[in-house]
Amino acid sequence: MDSSGKEREAVQLMAEAEKRVKGSHSFLRGLFGGNTRVEEACEMYTRAANMFKIAKNWSAAGNAFCQAAKLHMQLQSKHDSATSFVDAGNAYKKADPQEAINCLNAAIDIYTDMGRFTIAAKHHITIAEIYEAELVDIEKAIAHYEQAADYYKGEESNRQVGSGRGSANKCLLKVAAYAAQLEQYQKAIEIYEQVGTNTMDNPLLKYSAKEYFFKAALCHFIVDELNAKLALEKYEEMFPAFTDSRECKLLKKLLEAHEEQNSEAYTEAVKEFDSISRLDQWLTTMLLRIKKSIQGEGDGDLK
Repeated sequence: MDSSGKEREAVQLMAEAEKRVKGSHSFLRGLFGGNTRVEEACEMYTRAANMFKIAKNWSAAGNAFCQAAKLHMQLQSKHDSATSFVDAGNAYKKADPQEAINCLNAAIDIYTDMGRFTIAAKHHITIAEIYEAELVDIEKAIAHYEQAADYYKGEESNRQVGSGRGSANKCLLKVAAYAAQLEQYQKAIEIYEQVGTNTMDNPLLKYSAKEYFFKAALCHFIVDELNAKLALEKYEEMFPAFTDSRECKLLKKLLEAHEEQNSEAYTEAVKEFDSISRLDQWLTTMLLRIKKSIQGEGDGDLK
């Protein structure tokens, strides 16, 4: 059947499901098998939703999954209701980002009510990604990443295992990167230092710790050169492996160039680092902000 045929069939199923729901409300039906009709309607809405998906009518699919979710709730089937809200959110993601967020929030409410915090955290991340990519509301994305990190941390302390911490760290690093972009440097520094300290003793992750201490030092540097020097000393003391890293050597060169107000030396040090490890957009932005504080530097670049 072609997609328009699927859509027609889905519309018929929706109408049939609606009839079942209305029928279940009558007094006699309520006494004899009202729930059965609701269950049947639930199944019809779900089938209709999947047909709409095949027809790529994402809004209609989202709406049908939503109807199913509400009926599952009526039937006291929380898990099925949450699953349907997530399916609705995933369908709406392709057509209506705000509606997708509403459905995912409804699922999160059910999961947290059931004490399922790890799965709630996962959906907070999905919402954060929609705010990042579709709605470009970074403050809201940050809030959802923070909530996810909190849930992961809480679950980790309940289970005493490390996977929650890894997931929490991933969310926190997103928060730190955005906080720094929004010039909330203190918040970014605290997170980078915390994650760096968490990872430096882990044999599998300690190579990443140098990157986090590097980023924390750059945030310090933008605010105050002396703070950056003190932070660098502290990181070298805490994590001796940092001293030999290219990141640490670059920081020392940048501090020296900054102290001498020598923008050529600053640019040279950055170029040399970039020729081996490509600078990403975030690092480029931060390094430019520092360079602008060298006297006489307008909106220069790093090349």
